[in-house]
Amino acid sequence: MRMFPGPVALSLATLASLPQGVHAPRYERQSLRAGILHVGVGNFHRAHQAAYLDDRFNAGADVDWAIVGAGVRETDRAMRRDLVAQDLLTTVVAQEATHARVRVTGAMIDFIEPGGDSEALLATLTDPAIRIVSLTITEGGYCIDPATQRFDAAHPEIVADAADIAHPRGTFGLIVAGLQRRRAAGVAPCTVMSCDNLPGNGDVARDAVTGLARLVDPGLARWIEDRVAFPNSMVDRITPATTAREIAHLETTYGIHDARPVFCEDYRQWVLEDRFSAGRPRLEEVGVQFVADVAPFELMKIRILNGGHAALAYPAALLDIAFVHEAMDEPLVRGFVAKLLDDEIVPTVPPVPSTDLRQYRTSVLRRFANPRIGDTVRRLCHDGSNRQPKFILPTVADRLREGRGVDGLALAGALWCRYCFGTSDSGVAIAPNDPSWRQLTARAHEARRDPRAWLSMRDIFGDLGDDPRYVTAFSRALGTLWRDGTRATLTRYLDEKAPKQDTRS
Repeated sequence: MRMFPGPVALSLATLASLPQGVHAPRYERQSLRAGILHVGVGNFHRAHQAAYLDDRFNAGADVDWAIVGAGVRETDRAMRRDLVAQDLLTTVVAQEATHARVRVTGAMIDFIEPGGDSEALLATLTDPAIRIVSLTITEGGYCIDPATQRFDAAHPEIVADAADIAHPRGTFGLIVAGLQRRRAAGVAPCTVMSCDNLPGNGDVARDAVTGLARLVDPGLARWIEDRVAFPNSMVDRITPATTAREIAHLETTYGIHDARPVFCEDYRQWVLEDRFSAGRPRLEEVGVQFVADVAPFELMKIRILNGGHAALAYPAALLDIAFVHEAMDEPLVRGFVAKLLDDEIVPTVPPVPSTDLRQYRTSVLRRFANPRIGDTVRRLCHDGSNRQPKFILPTVADRLREGRGVDGLALAGALWCRYCFGTSDSGVAIAPNDPSWRQLTARAHEARRDPRAWLSMRDIFGDLGDDPRYVTAFSRALGTLWRDGTRATLTRYLDEKAPKQDTRS
């Protein structure tokens, strides 16, 4: 390991002083002009969309598509403070088991102060130069009813912004107010581009924007439906949260002080529908796949990668495993995820253009096992009340509809319930890890006596909680977890043979 006498504090002024081997922007920042307003400037955005744009700028192209950052959460204030202090630069460390690539990106040229008066953000939304509004606001940020997976007009954020659209607070209130101003000023509409892990993420974003607009002004809603593009996309790059450990590692190993570095895997993928209201950067030149229909790619990724993460998370946590690569070193956890993918998940994924699903499944397991990422099990466990209805339960519903077994998926759900009880198998307390943690914990305690108490959460399970096949499989799995523990339950599951009808590739 190289040791540095003192790390270089990241800023525009120190780019020429970065240690050898660290790639800096090859363009002058003053040459960039804003074209994209991005809401949700978290790690994933800066490792993914911002990195792709940085590649284009390094090629001397599309320099009028730079990013203006924005946020609506209180935590965005601290993000902005730290990034502004280092001239909105970010160090991205892409790691594989045997190597790492370190680069500094500079695709963001401004970051609007979050909170308080929304006027600055609305003025940017109205600026004709802004032709794309992009989003990484997490799966839970789209005001969706978890049971129906449809726009929830009664969501408190929607109700509040509909009542006072001139002073919006939420993401979709801001977008609707901005589009309302563009329409009134005769400014061409912009594209709204979701980059979140949601099935049909563009359609979901459109439903939220037009749903709120309909409450404000039906004419505005029709204008948005006719004029604003909402392309669907599939995005993929495993990007853990940054902790003090990563900040220190960047300093000691690579000689850079960055308050908000991003550590991620080297792999990245972005599949995007080519539907834009007012043009787009030529991202195909840097590896983005533009397609007519994202759905096959999206379903593959959500079910295999996100579903695999959701399956891995809870048994690992119950066995007191801290990191994802350590979970993959545990034969029971790795075996459970691999068997669940092979027996129940992959068979529900239709063919994907130019893709071998078995090879994709194998690559996903390899990526999970990457020891350099340092992804935490707790991150994967977070927000199960939003993630399970998106990543696991639709697969359950499809299999039941086709008359197939769901024993492995029911076990995955039972492991989530057991986790929400609030202790691991060894008795270690599990800190709250879901926006609905109190409700989930209460239900998990009830479910120890009556598993149907867990499945009765209709906002999560919908009609699945009434299906006797799923109820039976879930109840059996949860009872076994409580009676025998996670290790014995996983061992028994791995000893079972897959149903004959599920052995197709």
